[in-house]
Amino acid sequence: MIAYLEHFVHGNDTESMPNDDVSALDGAFHFGATAAAGKDFGGMKSVKPRAVIRPALAGDVERAVKEAARTTYLTVAARGNGHSINGQAMAEKGLVLDMRAMEDHFTLLSLDDGSLYVDVSGGALWEDVLKRCVSEFRLAPRSWTDYLGLTVGGTLSNAGVSGQAFRYGPQTANVTELEVVSGKGETLVCSESQNSELFFATLGGLGQFGIITRARVPVQQAPDMVRWIRVVYTEFGDFTRDAEWLVTLREGDGFDYVEGFVFVNSDDPCNGWITVPVGPNQYFDPVRIPSTAGPVLYCLELALHYRNQDHPSAVDMEVDRLLGRLRFVEGLKFSVDVTYMEFLLRVKRVEEDAKANGIWDAPHPWLNMFVSKSNIAEFDREVFKKILKHGVGGPILVYPLLRSNHTKVLIVDCSISSTDSLLDATYYYIGRHNRYTWDSRHSVVVPDSNIFYIIALLRFIPPPPKGPPTELLVEQNHEIIQLCYNRGFDFKLYLPHYQSKENWMRHYGDKWSRFVERKANFDPLAILAPGQKIFSRIPQPLSIT
Repeated sequence: MIAYLEHFVHGNDTESMPNDDVSALDGAFHFGATAAAGKDFGGMKSVKPRAVIRPALAGDVERAVKEAARTTYLTVAARGNGHSINGQAMAEKGLVLDMRAMEDHFTLLSLDDGSLYVDVSGGALWEDVLKRCVSEFRLAPRSWTDYLGLTVGGTLSNAGVSGQAFRYGPQTANVTELEVVSGKGETLVCSESQNSELFFATLGGLGQFGIITRARVPVQQAPDMVRWIRVVYTEFGDFTRDAEWLVTLREGDGFDYVEGFVFVNSDDPCNGWITVPVGPNQYFDPVRIPSTAGPVLYCLELALHYRNQDHPSAVDMEVDRLLGRLRFVEGLKFSVDVTYMEFLLRVKRVEEDAKANGIWDAPHPWLNMFVSKSNIAEFDREVFKKILKHGVGGPILVYPLLRSNHTKVLIVDCSISSTDSLLDATYYYIGRHNRYTWDSRHSVVVPDSNIFYIIALLRFIPPPPKGPPTELLVEQNHEIIQLCYNRGFDFKLYLPHYQSKENWMRHYGDKWSRFVERKANFDPLAILAPGQKIFSRIPQPLSIT
């Protein structure tokens, strides 16, 4: 079986000549302009599709896929809000589906057991889902991305990670049902108990197995307010130890959001001290930094949710209890109280500033990856402190995630003396949890260790001559990836983009054969998501009844 399947993995590198009759497309769909669909947020790729289709319903998506399947060469790419980096949502000489055109679908559901869900369109922006959930029902999904100008189907096709993922998992772990149009042009409802293989394949599947047209997302009561906090570290070991302790606390015992980032130990206005304060009139005092500090510093970003009726002193007491166990630099703590909506939309202000400064539409050679806890200290020494010691012109995110939070974790304070008691030696002991946050049945792959770190180099660089050539930054990304390979790190690219079958096989490891089998099952002609460059279109039509 696998030998046959390998035939169509990069098995057709010659360009098919478009001699097929696609006149059936005319008059059947609402078409959009092709210019926008030929580029993306990354700004480094540009291809021209044959047509852009603006589907209103899942039936329109199904018809587009079927029409492509009747030809010998057409491919189909679902495009959300265009935030891919390397052309993943493009279809050269193929059909691009503008999923933002999907009809607004928002339904609140209450099941017999009291659990609440919202059914939303695959083309809906998470920002719009948030606003409707909070403003109309005082509810909210459990897991978010930092930037919410992304579509539901787009993030579920990758993973969807933010500061809540340590507790609830990525967004792919927080959906119970999907409506998917497969590469065969079949519209199927799927879940863990219905068409389960398609459900698991689609989540984190990079659009290879189906196009998400609807998702059912669990919701819970939304908080009113957030205490937003940042604390600064000079030592990476202290930063990671505190971060790992925080993400292993049980729900109700710790912060509700944990992220972190690296910044330059200088007054650089784009990469340095000024990027840390969160409130107006807050000042980063560099005198607080020890003279022994290195070229980069580290910041934990934390949030505690609370209700309007909670007394301020109770919030202060809980924050002080948690911060009292941390080893950040004294005097370098910044906090502000904001509404829950303001907190989740905080990156919206970054977008507005970037657009005003003219760098939102500049190329974005970003790099996102997951690195095992066992390799993160060496990554810091070789990458943060050397390759990236001058910054990247934007955030450098680094914070821990839990593959599962069902295991017992013992964190030891190694600074104690041999005369201290075992109670003093144990920094914190975590009880047993029973939730797998990264489901191995899903298509997304992560490092093997239970604790791993997400690293995101989010460059906002003006184009030359003000900024460096994009090619140099892409080469820097390749240098970092190659270093990880050479050092034998346990790592995976997040939002991966490879150019060869060998690299895709290495990425998926022992999950590769399953990935290929799923492709043969749900998209046998490799019609979907050609911009990922994983499979090549099989030059034959699909028999459709």
